[in-house]
Amino acid sequence: MPTAPSSRRPLLVTGGCGYVGTALTLALLARGHHVTVLDAMWFGNFLPPHPSLTVIRHDMRNIDEVDLSPFDTIFHLANIANDPAVELNPYASWDVNVLATMRLADRASRQGVQQIVYASSGSVYGVSDEPRVTEDTPLNPISEYNKTKMVAERVLLSYAGSTITTIVRPATVCGPSPRMRFDLTVNLLTMQALNGNAMRVFGGSQIRPNIHIDDLVGVYLFALARRLRGVYNAGFENLSVLEIAQQVAARVPAEIAIEPSNDPRSYRQCSDALIAAGFTPAKGVGTAIEELAALHAAGELRDEPWTHNVSWMKQHNLS
Repeated sequence: MPTAPSSRRPLLVTGGCGYVGTALTLALLARGHHVTVLDAMWFGNFLPPHPSLTVIRHDMRNIDEVDLSPFDTIFHLANIANDPAVELNPYASWDVNVLATMRLADRASRQGVQQIVYASSGSVYGVSDEPRVTEDTPLNPISEYNKTKMVAERVLLSYAGSTITTIVRPATVCGPSPRMRFDLTVNLLTMQALNGNAMRVFGGSQIRPNIHIDDLVGVYLFALARRLRGVYNAGFENLSVLEIAQQVAARVPAEIAIEPSNDPRSYRQCSDALIAAGFTPAKGVGTAIEELAALHAAGELRDEPWTHNVSWMKQHNLS
């Protein structure tokens, strides 16, 4: 039987002010956990004050300064995320995504952390014609970002003998978060439709797996509760980019303009291993579109500059 996380020891969320990190932190607090967040806060901090929450502005490249011994579990979400952001400064991205992860894992192992749950990426598969891309499918990273994720996975798994190690390979995430992002496919197309009654689809035939942000948070909570070990895909809807746009148009009337694409990434993610372990997804792409549209209608969803990672990082010289 897995050992339940100790309620007396707090949890650490690196990147806890991010798009997924904010949602995860709020969910952990709602379940009675004491949570510490480490985040460089490049895009701000949207976490409300909470008696069980400590938020520390910190660059992961200085992780050696942090005492990890108090923590039961580390959710490691901090990274320079997605291909265009990494291309702004590949050297810094290797420092943040790989070298800092290596130091985090080594210190966690030495200081008695029970579990590390790592947010990798389904993009490590790159391009694949396989009808079912499982965790055993050979990795084919085609960008620097993909490569940093693959190498960080291998680093963390080398510590699996001393620390419970959970590698999650999420699909493209969608749905609302207090720290919103509109540079992710479903969110981007939905906001285009809401703001301009038109969507620009590049290519359209590329297959992308998708996961609702609430389901991804659920996967992380599940990994904690079950002390889950190993590597798990987390994507439950394989749709072409055009099919995503058509789902948006069915809920938010808008024209679809198709343009050429130079992005070859296309693969179908199979998450049967996660389902077999006992996890059941509750939401999907359609739900995310409806939630975003409802928030927009209520005036609670706006396309702010900080919701687009790359342009914000360029504007503020971040990396």
